Amino acid sequence: MATGFFWAEETFWHAGGNYALTLPVGGLVQPMVAGGLPEGPETKRRFKNLLDITGLSEQLFMSGAESATWDDLARVHPESYLKEFKATSDAGGGELGLRTPFGPGAFEIASRSSGLAKAAVSAVAKGELNNAYALCRPPGHHCLPDWPNGFCLLNNIGIAIEAAQAEGLIPRVAVLDWDVHHGNGTEAVYYDRGDVLTISIHQEKNYPLDTGDITDRGRGAGLGANINIPLPPGVGHDGYLMTMQDIVLPALNDFAPDIIIVACGFDASAFDPLSRMMATAETFAAMTKQVMRLADDICDGRVVCVHEGGYSEAYVPFCGHAVMTELAQSDIAAPDPMEATLRTRQPNARTQAFYAELIREMAETFKNPPPKG
Repeated sequence: MATGFFWAEETFWHAGGNYALTLPVGGLVQPMVAGGLPEGPETKRRFKNLLDITGLSEQLFMSGAESATWDDLARVHPESYLKEFKATSDAGGGELGLRTPFGPGAFEIASRSSGLAKAAVSAVAKGELNNAYALCRPPGHHCLPDWPNGFCLLNNIGIAIEAAQAEGLIPRVAVLDWDVHHGNGTEAVYYDRGDVLTISIHQEKNYPLDTGDITDRGRGAGLGANINIPLPPGVGHDGYLMTMQDIVLPALNDFAPDIIIVACGFDASAFDPLSRMMATAETFAAMTKQVMRLADDICDGRVVCVHEGGYSEAYVPFCGHAVMTELAQSDIAAPDPMEATLRTRQPNARTQAFYAELIREMAETFKNPPPKG
């Protein structure tokens, strides 16, 4: 068996509206000569290209995938939303929800993106691959069942999980979201369910501003199966690894899922325009290694990474390559050209001690069962 990499050229052709960073052009916001929304194709295209240039692609099972079907989408999204999205897409595009502009054909492109996640999860769940990465675009973890936001038009991970569960492949699923923004969409899909554990590590009060609180632990059958870990800006490499070791890994181990799905955003990196977290390519490699070691013990190594955010065109490829090197257990690396600089920029000992105390306090909180009601 091998490590899979699922991608599709047409997902790079998804087009947003006329924006400058996250602001619609107009009034005092001047149009940009190039660019627009931070969520563009080049971070993903350059990631895949770097795998080709280093030769790592040759060690992977590279594959496309069929689009998710209407029935696949409808397990997560109400028909009313899907029909509105499809009609708007067919009419030339528009914007639904918040910060989700799209052009013609977006419904089909988003369905293909969801299909990549579905195929990756299915292949790993069936034992056809050791693990896999789905290079999805548009991303999905902010998309609620009936309301898209934050560049996300369909909830790719939710659609993939529901398709696999419909086949009886993965009764218990853990979703670890290390995108720098709160995974509010995935949380919303599974907030009332106890068979899917959702864990989100995110920069506190970044996006969305009103979700992701540590006290949000699930509801009803899902009480205790939702974990939010809001970290302060600047926490850096050591803070992320401590968060994984003290909070995430114990929670995954206790839940004992049949598969671990990582909502793999690279926007916690030090060069991302939408965050201030100071993570590095080494951080993402180390977190991947932590997850893989635990997965070997609790779910036969079944790990799937599904691409979410990450907006530094120059640096995302190195973060992505670092993750793929770990997934494939390869000796082919793409050395981080900013490694020395980023190590120097990490928090000093006094600041790290402050962050460590906050993380220990959160870890103690999660050792106690959430209050009912």
